[in-house]
Amino acid sequence: MFQKRKVGTVLGAALATGALVAVSFAGPAYAGGGKGGGGHGGGHGNSGGKSASEVLRKAVTADGITRHLQALQDVADANGGNRAAGTPGHVASADYMEAKLKRAGYTTWRQPFSYDKTVVDTAALQQLTPTPTTYGYQVDFVEAANASEGDVSAAVEAVDINLTGDRASTSGCEAADFADFTIGAIALVQRGTCDFRVKADNALAAGAVGVIIFNQGNDVPGEDRLGLFGGTLGDTIFELPVATTTFALGEQFATTEGVTARLAFDAHVETIDTFNLFADSRGNPNETVVVGGHLDGVLEGPGINDNGSGTASILETALQMSKKNLVPKNQVRFAFWSGEEDGLQGSNYYVSQLTEAQIAQHALNLNFDMVGSPNAVRFVYDGDGSAFGLVGPEGSDAIEANFTEFFASQGLASEPTAFDGRSDYFAFIEAGIPAGGLFSGAEDIKSAEQAAIYGGTAGEAFDPCYHQECDDISNIDPVVLEQMADAIAHSTATFAETKTKHHGGKGHGKGHWRTDHFDHKGPHGRR
Repeated sequence: MFQKRKVGTVLGAALATGALVAVSFAGPAYAGGGKGGGGHGGGHGNSGGKSASEVLRKAVTADGITRHLQALQDVADANGGNRAAGTPGHVASADYMEAKLKRAGYTTWRQPFSYDKTVVDTAALQQLTPTPTTYGYQVDFVEAANASEGDVSAAVEAVDINLTGDRASTSGCEAADFADFTIGAIALVQRGTCDFRVKADNALAAGAVGVIIFNQGNDVPGEDRLGLFGGTLGDTIFELPVATTTFALGEQFATTEGVTARLAFDAHVETIDTFNLFADSRGNPNETVVVGGHLDGVLEGPGINDNGSGTASILETALQMSKKNLVPKNQVRFAFWSGEEDGLQGSNYYVSQLTEAQIAQHALNLNFDMVGSPNAVRFVYDGDGSAFGLVGPEGSDAIEANFTEFFASQGLASEPTAFDGRSDYFAFIEAGIPAGGLFSGAEDIKSAEQAAIYGGTAGEAFDPCYHQECDDISNIDPVVLEQMADAIAHSTATFAETKTKHHGGKGHGKGHWRTDHFDHKGPHGRR
């Protein structure tokens, strides 16, 4: 899963709500009846009267997915320990996926693209006095997007902060906050009220040599105001090195007498040449359902949960659709994105190449990014915005309902997660294409309430190995993987057969989605 924490990378999370794909869903999930041909021949496979969802869910198993995960682990082991975009590990991962898909009868194709990636050579935040301490990059701190390179050591001086009560803060928002600031110090400012660039500009004007912005420490529903966060300094490069950090570390700096620190960032830009991989089923291309996840990982590790788990589940779903002769009415495009970890590059490129008419041909996007976390929650993207206020394009609510109703039918709890722009659905919802998907959790901390509902350990990350070397084959909960895989198979089967109604055919304009977008009896026919 992409972190919005890259040098010089800016990702807006605002959702475009004005450009909607004008479609509406109608009709139940398809039931495989009659005798079909091969994986992509005419007609549905013989399922013995069972629905396609039941057939596919039974066929897609954690054991089958784990065999693909082991293959991805083997690829990483043979290629420097990772599967990052632009590396031999990613190419070998795609070769494995494509060979399996071709053997199953799919039409596969690759979409090459290039992008510039900022590579961090130095990232340091150290307390020099009174207690020498080195803090972890992307654990305790990250650079603010569009900050400058630099290497400074100086006293750390807090600016108009508030560590008590509701921790309401206007720290650094006014030039007057720096009236007594010591020229040559590193400014310590608290998140809150005004833009980060305003705080940084005021610090620069007051003679600061660097800026540390720490999280505010207050309670904002749907937003982490305690942990590590990423921030941007606007659209132009700022003149000083700037780090963002946790509330706890900011509080420590602020309350430690005589604290001095080193803040250093250095980076270079390199061009990454890579590709997206696709496998297309037969079916109506005017109703294309994109079932996708990112195949690339980070340089730090094998990327087995992030996102081997999602892509291996998608691969097994595609293979079993073919094996069971389940032929969809709608074309299903299984997508294996590259460059996600560097800023959603592959999915952004794919959508950017679509014409208006092609956008209108896309019925929806299902996104699966991390579905086997060892301390998991069954998260469903909040398509209707009821939990977080970020509403997906019209129809995203129906996708959310498909997942939540499925989990409920299995006696499993689930909860919404925000459309915050951190994964490959982002370009689709920006283009007005309905989207949804699943997520089992990354670096955020499981609450006591969540532990009571889902099991696991409160106070620990959903995935303690997120973006680390230990994200290997042992970093998967097979029970969670099985549950999420069932939901992936069910949603793919459902929307592969869902009828959409296009109004105008341009991909934009007025339209509505009917509420009977799938069979409300649920996957087992029970009300």
